Amino acid sequence: MATKQWLQLLQDAKKTAIIQDGKRKVHFLMEDGKEMVEEYSVDTNVVIKRAWKQKGKLGQDIGWEIEVGDPEPNRIDNLEIVGIRESSSAPIVTRRITKTALEWRIRNLPYPKDVYSVTTEDDGTITVRTSNKKYFKKINIPDLERVGLKPEQDRISFNYQYNTLIITYKKPPKLIEMEKKIFDMISKLKIAKDGDVQCPTS
Repeated sequence: MATKQWLQLLQDAKKTAIIQDGKRKVHFLMEDGKEMVEEYSVDTNVVIKRAWKQKGKLGQDIGWEIEVGDPEPNRIDNLEIVGIRESSSAPIVTRRITKTALEWRIRNLPYPKDVYSVTTEDDGTITVRTSNKKYFKKINIPDLERVGLKPEQDRISFNYQYNTLIITYKKPPKLIEMEKKIFDMISKLKIAKDGDVQCPTS
């Protein structure tokens, strides 16, 4: 999705904003009916959560899919919806955004740092592999897709500590510029007084 398309989508969406618990929460209702919530830190103006409202096959609400931020602690048990439950010891990928980087944390990885490789792919993803063939993961990067860029290898670094692989991707200027435009837009929104915003619980 090109930059203009994503910006246009957000500009055309019906937006409601509140400030709560040190966060600016913005609810977007897109013209196609999709709903997204973003939470920004009031101190840093950086996105700390981005979530999309999910609907089941019969149109029923099944909760929020977290794109950025930690997963919902009391999300509906997906056993009821899809018949599977992830093991609590399975690797979990969470995403964070800082002022200068995109960051992924993959928890529950017990292998030493020297077995991991993190590489960019032609399909626009980042692939994490282990030389012992115990773990393989393709990671999509919606932020780059929205500005029409593919990941560059020299922007990637990674670290490993406490059974967690931390992957950092230095933001390209085009992404920083778009984030600034989006924040300029939402910072001008009138803040709702009564908290009438559909947000996933924090």
